[in-house]
Amino acid sequence: MIYLDTHVVAWLYAGRIDLIPSYVQRIISSDELLISPIVALELQYLFEVGRVSKKSTDVLFDLGKRIGLKTCEHPFNDVIEDAIKQKWTRDPFDRIIVAQASIHSTKIATKDESIRKNYKHAIWK
Repeated sequence: MIYLDTHVVAWLYAGRIDLIPSYVQRIISSDELLISPIVALELQYLFEVGRVSKKSTDVLFDLGKRIGLKTCEHPFNDVIEDAIKQKWTRDPFDRIIVAQASIHSTKIATKDESIRKNYKHAIWK
């Protein structure tokens, strides 16, 4: 099982596999793929400001069909309890994305250096 950060989801949808290291591509192609529900909200924000071309519901529906991407259904209160402990950033998206994975002590595929520096299961290279 591996969680995907928002930019990884956007790149997969756009077919920009070339932006994802081959090591991470191999893991993505063989593991169960999950996102935090907050990724849907962040994708929608990106759509609303014109940084992505499709609504988050369209992106996530498509990736669910194509690669089996699922949204984690862990209780939100538990996620927030863990997010409160993530004091290394003020970005609520990053805190919740990391908390979602942290509860399960599992990997996150992310290019974000701050996440990689502060979450031991973050992978990229």
